[in-house]
Amino acid sequence: MKKLSKTLKIWLYSISTFVVLVAAIGIYEYVRFFGQKTEKEVMVYIYPDMARDALMDSLAVYFGEDMADKVETLCLYKDLNPQSRRGAYNVKAGTSPFYLWRKLTHGSQSPINFTFNNKRTLKDFAEAVGETMMISADSMYNYISNPEVYKELGFTKETFPAMFIPDTYEFYWTASAKTIIKKLHENYEAFWNEGRREQAKSLGLTPVQVSTLASIVEEETAQKAEKPIVAGLYLNRLRIGMKLQADPTVKFAVGNTQLRRILNKHLTIDSPYNTYLYAGLPPGPIRLSDKSSLLAVLNAKKHNYLYMCAKEDFSGTHRFTASLSEHNYNAYLYQTALNRRGIKK
Repeated sequence: MKKLSKTLKIWLYSISTFVVLVAAIGIYEYVRFFGQKTEKEVMVYIYPDMARDALMDSLAVYFGEDMADKVETLCLYKDLNPQSRRGAYNVKAGTSPFYLWRKLTHGSQSPINFTFNNKRTLKDFAEAVGETMMISADSMYNYISNPEVYKELGFTKETFPAMFIPDTYEFYWTASAKTIIKKLHENYEAFWNEGRREQAKSLGLTPVQVSTLASIVEEETAQKAEKPIVAGLYLNRLRIGMKLQADPTVKFAVGNTQLRRILNKHLTIDSPYNTYLYAGLPPGPIRLSDKSSLLAVLNAKKHNYLYMCAKEDFSGTHRFTASLSEHNYNAYLYQTALNRRGIKK
């Protein structure tokens, strides 16, 4: 019994030693892979054709070589293939090597916010997409230039810009052109709810025509308080059959939005966008209009103004009048100021 008892003691000691050793290893491994934490929040991008070594190098830049080495060690248990895990991953401060590895190997992408504003053309929009999303600007532009795309959504080449309402949209970084346009179309439909469609109808306009007029308003003034006044002015002209004679449409027809002076030669450009030649609204928006401009048209101020002219102090504000003689005098003041500054075009 004593001999058995001694054997039992040795066995129990061995077991205890083994348990302590395993526990020590477990604690060491836990501290190794769970104890270290990232110090800052970082968006990690896994690009197309990115090799795993390149990904580890980027992790080393973001979080330090020690963190990257531990993630690479964990890849022995489950490898990380960048080609199947491309995307954007928001790694918050306080993330351990284990959870960083798990996030990347599971492909748990994080949505990103894409915001575009102050864009004139669809090409500008495509470039904004290319700067934020994985898809290139050229690929995006080629997609939205495809007649099958805008026709399927109920637009023409001229009216398609009306669908692009500047806003903040949430996407995965890897979103396709089709996914992006689908989200924008859903936002367009949500904006043009029944109430706003009724508002447009009461003005004698369709949603696209509201967008077209809003694009002119937005080009005419950057002053938010002036937008409903400008919108009301053009609605007055439309109502009495007067040509809009909007300088921004001439700039669009000429192909130079930076013109400071509209000359007689510009007014004769034969284009459906030249509202000095053709009555009514142009065939589509001359820029991508933001919500404030759209709402300015829908809630246009009622007044009797038919004319507007930029103030000669170049403040970006305008003088409004219902009198042609007053307008001619305001125009004289502005032209004189342009001459004084030597602005010829």
